[in-house]
Amino acid sequence: PLTAVACISFAALCAICVTPAVVVARDKDKPKLTLTVSPKVGFAPIRVVLTGLLTGGRDDYEELYCATVEWDWGDGTRSVSSYDCEPYEPGKSEIKRRFATEHRYRVSGNYQIHLRLMRKEEAVAVARTVVRVRPGLGEGGGR
Repeated sequence: PLTAVACISFAALCAICVTPAVVVARDKDKPKLTLTVSPKVGFAPIRVVLTGLLTGGRDDYEELYCATVEWDWGDGTRSVSSYDCEPYEPGKSEIKRRFATEHRYRVSGNYQIHLRLMRKEEAVAVARTVVRVRPGLGEGGGR
């Protein structure tokens, strides 16, 4: 087993960091996934709208092409969407860059929401945000 951490840079294109039994590659061509929620705070029951965006990087980034979209709502439920896509062709195939949906919370709490782009069983991009739901009339909090 390795006991030191080593980082190697290849002409600023890619950095590879080696830690004990783990190899992590950082690729500047990979788009970055972000996630926003609106509203961030509200009273139960509340409907929130979520938007995930892939920004930067290449439009034909193969790892993100035709990824399965998984929403983990933080309330014990999940939603999954997959797409039928043509076979990947470098320079021609384009990744989907915008993912939007809505979800309803009926009970107060702080919910951490995860958006995962999956290839088979592996998360290839992950973003998260938090929504705060305060007690509403149905929970006795709005008397």
